[in-house]
Amino acid sequence: MRDQVTLTINGRTVTVPRGTTVAAAIAGAGGWVFRRSVTGEARGPLCGMGICFECRVTIDGQAHRRSCQILCRDGMDVQTA
Repeated sequence: MRDQVTLTINGRTVTVPRGTTVAAAIAGAGGWVFRRSVTGEARGPLCGMGICFECRVTIDGQAHRRSCQILCRDGMDVQTA
């Protein structure tokens, strides 16, 4: 088993250690706006443990996934705001 996984974040290929959450991968890639509020305000993770729901992103076409609760896997496609 490889020690790293490769995924795409907003069209950019990123390689991270296996076991990295999607939220950590996004932050590591320099992203801090994970979604937009209904009024258009930038939102990002607050709690990092799945309670605040501010880290929601689209993963493989599925919207509103809590990125802090999902581990990266090879070939994953992540879209932020």
